[in-house]
Amino acid sequence: MTGRFAAVAAGWVMAVASVCQAQETAPAASLSVELNALAPSQKGCMMTFVALNQLPAAINKVSFELAIFNDRNAVDRITVLDFRDLPQGKKRVRQFDMPNVKCESVTRILINDTPVCDGPAAGECMKGLVARSQISVPFEG
Repeated sequence: MTGRFAAVAAGWVMAVASVCQAQETAPAASLSVELNALAPSQKGCMMTFVALNQLPAAINKVSFELAIFNDRNAVDRITVLDFRDLPQGKKRVRQFDMPNVKCESVTRILINDTPVCDGPAAGECMKGLVARSQISVPFEG
């Protein structure tokens, strides 16, 4: 009887351990937005972003309110960028030409809010937001 109990207990421990390990390796639901490039343009500064929606639902429409900081570490402007739709599990590149912004004076960009997030549950776009920068300019969320 004790041998059978030990075998059942060992099986139970292995099952629990494998469930815990699967939970640790499962990717967290996130909305990843990367600042990929800043390039001078005729209007000002072309900003390139790469977005990846790993939330549980497709995003029909999303916009981000960005605060752009200048070389005096002051907010130069606040603007809202429309990233349109972001299908679940797909990367999308979005470019925005920022008039009268000099790329060399941009020292930091902050995602202040997601005023539009149509698709996921309320608040999920901001809650799952992961911001990162591929360049030397910090990008925060």
